[in-house]
Amino acid sequence: MADPRPEPPLRNRAARPAGEGAAFSPLYRQIKDLLVQGLERGEWKPGELIPSEIDLAARFQVSQGTVRKAVDELAAEHLLLRRQGKGTFVATHHEARVRYRFLRLAADVEGESGRAESRILECRRQSAPAEIARALELRTGETVVMIRRQLSMNHRPTVIDDIWLPGPVFRGLTLEVLKANKAPLYGLFETEFGVSMVRADEKLRAVEAPAEIAGLLGVTPGSPLLQVDRVSYTYGDRPVEIRRGLYLTDHYHYRNNLN
Repeated sequence: MADPRPEPPLRNRAARPAGEGAAFSPLYRQIKDLLVQGLERGEWKPGELIPSEIDLAARFQVSQGTVRKAVDELAAEHLLLRRQGKGTFVATHHEARVRYRFLRLAADVEGESGRAESRILECRRQSAPAEIARALELRTGETVVMIRRQLSMNHRPTVIDDIWLPGPVFRGLTLEVLKANKAPLYGLFETEFGVSMVRADEKLRAVEAPAEIAGLLGVTPGSPLLQVDRVSYTYGDRPVEIRRGLYLTDHYHYRNNLN
């Protein structure tokens, strides 16, 4: 339950004398930051209803319109979900609208994507290679969990993902746990390890299929693939996943919406 005590009024904190060098932050952005801090602390869990805009306005001693603008931005960023007539909820990767928002693969023929089927091929703990440690902000040699997953579309292997996760955060994640899991992978991370993936940075390039990957995708070594390198972040811009995906794009393409 949310702490009913109001935060100190923000209006007195928003503006500082120019000599202090503080950049001006609109009031709704300050409210947005406080809401994100509440999400990061676990004040409202994934899937839970957050307080109404009226209650939040009273808590932060600002107008309802200011709160609405902050909530609108968080909804646009998929951190919150509005449900008509029910309220606003913390986004969860178990929710259909959120589940595949990081999967940008689409069929060339609209409506033929079919259902994505995930198969875990490997899971092991290992010392972090220097590049992975650096990206996850770990010490070189610190433990990571490495997962290899095959994703099939319409029963055809289409993506091979190599995933690295910080070992201390994902204690207890094993091949047996992954194979028994029926939820989306990010849903498992959220429910069992308290890690919500809230944003990701990606780099794309064309590559030739290595022999091992070609065998898993059923193509000839050297066939063209799309390589997608992703760093996923939880609250506080903390990196918690490195992922390299190799995509077969003879019947699919990588789609993105630029706003």
